[in-house]
Amino acid sequence: MTTIGIIGAGNIGSNVARAVIESGHDVVIANSRDPKTLAGLVEDLGPRARAGTATEAAAAGEVVVVTVPLRAIDQIPVEPLAGKIVLDTNNYYYERDGHIESLDAGEATTSGLLQQHLPTSRVVKAFNHILADEINTDGTPAGTPNRRALATAGDDPEAVEFVTALYDQLGFDTVNIGPLDESWRVERDRPAYVVRQNAVELAENLTKANRLP
Repeated sequence: MTTIGIIGAGNIGSNVARAVIESGHDVVIANSRDPKTLAGLVEDLGPRARAGTATEAAAAGEVVVVTVPLRAIDQIPVEPLAGKIVLDTNNYYYERDGHIESLDAGEATTSGLLQQHLPTSRVVKAFNHILADEINTDGTPAGTPNRRALATAGDDPEAVEFVTALYDQLGFDTVNIGPLDESWRVERDRPAYVVRQNAVELAENLTKANRLP
């Protein structure tokens, strides 16, 4: 059992919280407002969940999921995440985030930008190319034919190993893209994005991705 901090209580954050709780983990979840605004969600999630501020979720989590709009990553607390595994779920939506030149030019990745903000954390890509409600509906036991696969990418082997084990707990195979700077392969508008694929299909589509969509 791991205590997982979740910074961001939107569709992805709340569904990841539900999934990991059902797998036996504890959750401290935060949004950008007062923790009291999460009372209904916490009640729904049950006794393994509690609400906190972003700093409290970062401090309490042995592993922390960052699932906030890209434009808000500079508000993620840095010090309490030092040395920790940080799962980045983000995608770049210029319609929401405003244009970011390095992303438009294919010179950066969303996870790379979070890693720059959290230089002492171990950022790893996770849960960014699956629809939120499918996190709790598409998982199947290991060995199931045509089991859905999700990708991860990271520079820290322990972080990649954690995501791989977590995916398996939640019912998904894993395809390891490689280092964090390869995470663009599962970003928005690439062939792997929000499409149900098994491990063979996902690995094949990763090779078809272009740096500029």
